[in-house]
Amino acid sequence: MTDIPVIETDRLILRGPEPQDYPDFKATFSSYRSRFMGGPLNGYETWMLYAAEIGHWQIRGYGMWMMHDKITDKPLGMAGGWKPATWPEAELAWIIWPETAGKGYALEATHAARRYFYEQLGWEGAVSYVDPKNLASIRLCERLGATRDTTAASVDGNEYCYRHPAPSVLRSSQLADGIELEIRSYQDPLFTPKGYALD
Repeated sequence: MTDIPVIETDRLILRGPEPQDYPDFKATFSSYRSRFMGGPLNGYETWMLYAAEIGHWQIRGYGMWMMHDKITDKPLGMAGGWKPATWPEAELAWIIWPETAGKGYALEATHAARRYFYEQLGWEGAVSYVDPKNLASIRLCERLGATRDTTAASVDGNEYCYRHPAPSVLRSSQLADGIELEIRSYQDPLFTPKGYALD
């Protein structure tokens, strides 16, 4: 069995998905929130997908973490790696529970997950597959420094592929510092993002 690592950030604890986290997962994937990820799903489909989230760690040696509030332990969403059998490349993916969107949690979690994959697993890059109508996720890709790759192999021909900067690029640029600065802004209780709420 794969021991799922635990990652801590300033506001979050990322740990493997557990049975007690399923109700929040089911509520989100059976709601309109999951419309860009194949949803809304019925009860059987959500159960099968959650089982796949857990099994992915055993098959691939990496997967999606459940993100929890560091103070309350409340589950807030998921972030991490995803590569089903037909995926052309390993994906950096995320989903935020509806009531926690717009607080920068997805940015904080995916930034930490990407760092882990790069530094601990030796990934030389990653992609994110995004529905063209999912403007919030497209903006998050851009904030993470990812750019659209129109030459990349497609999952089903209906998504955009955003390619993340390689580890060497992140190390030699101000991008990582800028991401850290934005995350610290969200940690300020008086900070209110202007315009469209971003994850």
